[in-house]
Amino acid sequence: MIAHLINTDVGNRGILRVYLDYRRENFNFLHNSAKLFLDNCRKVLIVTGFPIPPLNVPETDGPPGALAVALAVERLGGRAKILTYPEVREALKDFWDGFVERPSVSSYSLLIAVETPGKAADGKHYSMNGLEIWRETFDWAVEKAREHGIPTIGIGDGGNEIGMGRVRDLVIRHVPHGERIASVIETDELIVSAVSNWGAYGLLGEASRISGEDLLGDWSEDEVVKALVEAGIIDGVSKRAEMSVDGIDMGVHSKMLSLLKSLTNRKTF
Repeated sequence: MIAHLINTDVGNRGILRVYLDYRRENFNFLHNSAKLFLDNCRKVLIVTGFPIPPLNVPETDGPPGALAVALAVERLGGRAKILTYPEVREALKDFWDGFVERPSVSSYSLLIAVETPGKAADGKHYSMNGLEIWRETFDWAVEKAREHGIPTIGIGDGGNEIGMGRVRDLVIRHVPHGERIASVIETDELIVSAVSNWGAYGLLGEASRISGEDLLGDWSEDEVVKALVEAGIIDGVSKRAEMSVDGIDMGVHSKMLSLLKSLTNRKTF
């Protein structure tokens, strides 16, 4: 049920069809991701931030989910660091002080990428509209982690993010501009979602059910998004600094989070 919920394709960008085909082949993808998270949360590197062309300003999707995961790692007794863009670090400094710029990836027990560009087959990085991204990206961290055998989880909602290389054929089949934008960067586990923040919350909801720890109960998204917007971080769809994520009003996001919390507190479904 959580997997279905986080793939409610409000933005109608084709991810629902990717999800349905993906789940037919990987029915337990969310459970497997949550299990990998819980088994390796001693020291976690979380990578986030998606620059939106033409100005290449980061968007509001990704950093809230990354922050929620980081706080959950600490609640579970582990340590977390976030690798992201300077504007995002500045915006979130009142919520989190564990940022890194050039981490020693081999020292981590797990890497999670939440809504951050993954290179396409031509080696470039693209927005959902097929515009090239002209800014530093973080593929290198995931590639380094895989070189060292460090488990990786990708969370994405469009097909052009780190991790979506696992379903590149589905992205090409179902997502507009898929042939151009589809990422080739794979992760050990992949969470497909309609909004990447929702994917991160879904991971924590499933991890809560497995562990018995409530990893979502205290989480509130609105103040985090407000801080991002005040720092100039933009909605990736509207390309404006406004209280929305992926073109979806915050009221919808609040209701989604409430539903996830309700499902997390159920024993079976």
